[in-house]
Amino acid sequence: MTKLITIIAMFVASIVSAQTQFDQGMQKALQTWKDGNSKEALVQFEKIASVEKTNWLPNYYIAFINTTQAFGEKDKAKKVTLLNAAQKAQDVCNELAQDNPEVLVLQAMIHTAWIVYDPMTNGQKLSGDVLYILNKAYKIAPENPRVVFQKASFEKGMAEYFGQDAKPMCAQIEKSIELFATFKPESAFHPSWGLDKAQEAVKTCK
Repeated sequence: MTKLITIIAMFVASIVSAQTQFDQGMQKALQTWKDGNSKEALVQFEKIASVEKTNWLPNYYIAFINTTQAFGEKDKAKKVTLLNAAQKAQDVCNELAQDNPEVLVLQAMIHTAWIVYDPMTNGQKLSGDVLYILNKAYKIAPENPRVVFQKASFEKGMAEYFGQDAKPMCAQIEKSIELFATFKPESAFHPSWGLDKAQEAVKTCK
């Protein structure tokens, strides 16, 4: 009996230790990213991902950081490299967290970045996919502010492109801002970004 209790205690201790290492690693990587050192943050997230093979969060941030950098990158070759790296990490998320609204939103963002990269080629090819993914995410989590914002933002862009009324989308962006005020992520490491982007976007509605 004593041996069994010892084995159980050691097993529990190993789980707690692993969780503590994960928490510490994620905290450090997220802080590095918030401090503006995206390159080092990516290295840290990749290190965590290599150990935590069943947790989608490290790869989520790898994909997210690469995608956000791609949106701001003017060099087309670098943009392609960033988006390919993003999709590689995203593929892991898609496998580990199927039908997760946060993961779906990020996949839609990657597709959107490809549309921005080459509107003439990728607009027609990927716009339908983006709308499908965002509508799917909305059905799963209609109260998730990132889902509401990204869906409204993409639809607003399409409406403006085709000369259509964007007021309904602006109303949804305003709704997302309200949702950000009450939304609680599952943990300190789950996605919580987007409020600043929604606040910037709503200004273009007026």
